[in-house]
Amino acid sequence: MPLPLLLALTPLPSDAFVPFVPPMAVGASGSEDLNVGAVETFDSQGRAAVLARDLPRAWSGTYRPYGSPEAMPVELRLESLNAMGQMVDLRGQLTIGGVTTPIQGNLNAKSDQLDLLLLGDRLPAGMEPGGTVMGLEGFTLSAWQAPRLVTLGGRLQLVPQLSLAPPSNRPDSTPSIRGLW
Repeated sequence: MPLPLLLALTPLPSDAFVPFVPPMAVGASGSEDLNVGAVETFDSQGRAAVLARDLPRAWSGTYRPYGSPEAMPVELRLESLNAMGQMVDLRGQLTIGGVTTPIQGNLNAKSDQLDLLLLGDRLPAGMEPGGTVMGLEGFTLSAWQAPRLVTLGGRLQLVPQLSLAPPSNRPDSTPSIRGLW
């Protein structure tokens, strides 16, 4: 290897290196004392309690498997909603295409993220044990994610049924912890 190329590949020692020092934060008043942390005004635990109380108990809509033009009718019945911190614990039944299966899941009151597990042995056509229903806008728009790559999953779109209002007086009780498997 020629000598000039070898020197280009090897860094030479230098005193020109200056370590990075982050700049001092300065507040709006011009002072450097910023001991005040970020203030969050959103009460996610309060919203979880309101959701557990006021969320509609009946939802209906369609499930459309990816790659299929046919939509199946869907009904979701929420039997139990309990606020646990910023999460709402959900339990109920999901009927897709006439096949009913129990569900258990969580709704995050801060981000509106929904996670539902299908617990039954009998699942609707095209769905497999181990898949989850995930929604980023609560119940309105969600998707079933298959547990394997060979199953495509599908889109679940729900709207609340106004005929079934949430119960007004129900005792606050700690939900029992139920194993999923």
